[in-house]
Parts: sequence; C-alpha cells; structure tokens
Amino acid sequence: MIEILTPAEIARARRSGALVGEILATLRTRAVPGTNLLDIDRWAREMILGAGARSCYVDYEASFGSGPFGHWICTAVNDAVLHGMPRDLELVEGDLLTLDLALTLEGVAADAALSMVVGGAGRPEDEHMIAATRTALAAGIAAATGGARIGDISHAIGRELSAAGYRINREFGGHGIGSTMHQDPHVANIGRPGRGLRLRPGLMLALEQWVMEDTDRLITDPDGWTLRSATGSRAAHTEHTVLITEGEAEVLTLPPSA
Repeated sequence: MIEILTPAEIARARRSGALVGEILATLRTRAVPGTNLLDIDRWAREMILGAGARSCYVDYEASFGSGPFGHWICTAVNDAVLHGMPRDLELVEGDLLTLDLALTLEGVAADAALSMVVGGAGRPEDEHMIAATRTALAAGIAAATGGARIGDISHAIGRELSAAGYRINREFGGHGIGSTMHQDPHVANIGRPGRGLRLRPGLMLALEQWVMEDTDRLITDPDGWTLRSATGSRAAHTEHTVLITEGEAEVLTLPPSA
C-alpha cells in the first residue's frame, strides 16, 4: 500500500515526527556506561504513553521476526544492526549503540534511528561508519525531491556508502510510512537512477542507511529478531522520516535542537 497524505495528515505527521526526534534525543543523553537496555526500553514506554502515542513495535509481527516484538524500542549493540531486542545488558564505555524508534501519534507513524558511541569517542572505524551513514542519509534526502524516482534516492545513498568502502545489504532498507509503519515503496540502499516509483508530494518515506564494518551478510539471534553481522564486526544505522514536497524533502524526525 502506498499512501499520499492529506494536508491534515501532514500536520499530524509533523507532530509524530517531532515526538520521535524528541524521545531519541532524550534517550541519547541517558545512554551512558552502566545503563541497562531494559531501562532504555522502559523510558521509551513512559515517554510514548505519556505523550498519548502508541508503539509501532510492541505488537508488531513480521515475516523476518519471530512472534510479536514485545518491546518499545530497538536497541542494537556493537555487531547488532537491525531489530535489536532490548535485553538485560548493561552498556559499557565504547559500545556502539543504535536506537531505533517508531510510534504512531494521532493516527500517523514516524520512524527514526541513530547510532552513537557510549561514553564518548569510539574507535576511528566506528566514527567512520556513523559518519558514512549520516552522509548517505543526507544524500538520499537531497535526492528525494518531488518528481524524482525511488531509484534516484537509492542511487544517491549507495554511491556514498560504496565510496566510504562498505558493502551494501539489499534485504533491508527504507520504506514508505503513513498510517502504518511499514508500507510500500521499498527504498533500497543501492539502485539505479531514473527507475522506480515517481515521488509525489504527500508521500512519506523512512530512509534508513546502515552498514557493517566488513560484510553485507546478516545472521539472526536466537531471540528471532535481532540481526547481527555474520562476521561479528560492528555496525551503524541512521534513519529519518521525510515528507516529499514539490521541492526539497522535509525531514520530520529531527531532534529539537536541530
């Protein structure tokens, strides 16, 4: 299903996106050495419910997962990259942490993710990965102009990730978003320009760039959800929800200070 939002829905999308950005910014400051992943999940629950929003994850079931996810946020650590299920794990200085949050407010969903090094500066390789995903996301957003095509976005993202030296997984990428979290179209992180769906104002996309240090292959944890690099190498992931307009895309999930 592909949704084109009405002006009223766009106004609600801005509010849901702002809430996602605000919650992620708060959790980022709280994720310090000694923080337990289950505490992050609890804080996410409190902030989501306190704002009158609904989690997109708690009851979520998908073909790539095992049963309902059962948690309020994805927390991927070090070699985990996607769908990281919170567990009883305390963060230590130097951990590479990804927080991925999706929620629905007033009937419209928003989705974003950030990667960070716990406790400050990390290995140069970690900083390079995080920077590469941010640069690729910026390129994808710049390509997401009204009248362009999905392939233009995918090509811009893939060009940056490849130039940074990373292999690109084709299984998981960005996606349409609206009244539900995951919708068509799929937005791969590599592609050919001029191909795919033409972008129309009112279309909302979650663009998510992620890489692993030395592989593009994934393995699934026994929890049935957490995806890790097949080699045990570390990974980074950056995501924003954007709204297609007549001109430049509008980023909806920026943190309050951005």
